[in-house]
Amino acid sequence: MLDLEFTELSDRGRVRKQNEDYLGHAPPASPAESRTRGWLFALADGVGGHRGGEIASRAAVESVLAGFRAAAAGESPSALLPELVRAANTRVYEAGLAAGLAGMSTTIVACALQFDRVVVAHVGDSRCYLIRAGRAAALTRDHTVASEQARLGLLSPGEAAEVSTRHVLSRSLGSGLFVDVETSDHQVMTGDVLLLCSDGLYAGVTGGDIAHLVTPRSDLASAARELVALANQRDGSDNISVQLVRVRSVERVGMFRGRPYRLR
Repeated sequence: MLDLEFTELSDRGRVRKQNEDYLGHAPPASPAESRTRGWLFALADGVGGHRGGEIASRAAVESVLAGFRAAAAGESPSALLPELVRAANTRVYEAGLAAGLAGMSTTIVACALQFDRVVVAHVGDSRCYLIRAGRAAALTRDHTVASEQARLGLLSPGEAAEVSTRHVLSRSLGSGLFVDVETSDHQVMTGDVLLLCSDGLYAGVTGGDIAHLVTPRSDLASAARELVALANQRDGSDNISVQLVRVRSVERVGMFRGRPYRLR
């Protein structure tokens, strides 16, 4: 059976007057539900400079978590998760109109884990990293103007990291009635750690720093505090949020006619 341990931490940062990040999780209620539904983790970063960022991030995460809990048991995470994020986009968009806060928006990154797989869905520049064998690899790509230009070959990676548009989002939840959700599926192994974070973390913390602080023997709560402290020390100009999820064991399965079966 899939067995996880996790921690989460959100900090206002040294400069911001309020925290516009929001995070949450939906664990299975029983071992049986671990197989039929799995786990969900979600983190959102309300877009700064717009009124209602903190409202948007909370609405997005709460919408995704509620939809996950209400979904039919056995529904495929790879099909379910992007639908939940699109529903969250509608909720944020309509909430902004109803509150007179048209244009309020947020990023989101969500991870659904079941058996030996993780499905990652995201919009914006909040990230998910996979930490394995002493290396932290990003499973997401930033939806920013600079990142899109780099993918098109208009900017070098170095230029994209320094240009003024590196923080300008090319897509976000709530900014329009429709949104393009990027989704990927990955195998997880015993000992892997997933890190979900807002851009306030990686603005000052590198992948090497993450791999150094989050090891197979790390206490996750202590590692989260160290990551946030390092981000504040090096930058601290934005809210900083972190979720760390360690895979303690997995259940390897195959699929036959849409039904999972255990692999030995």
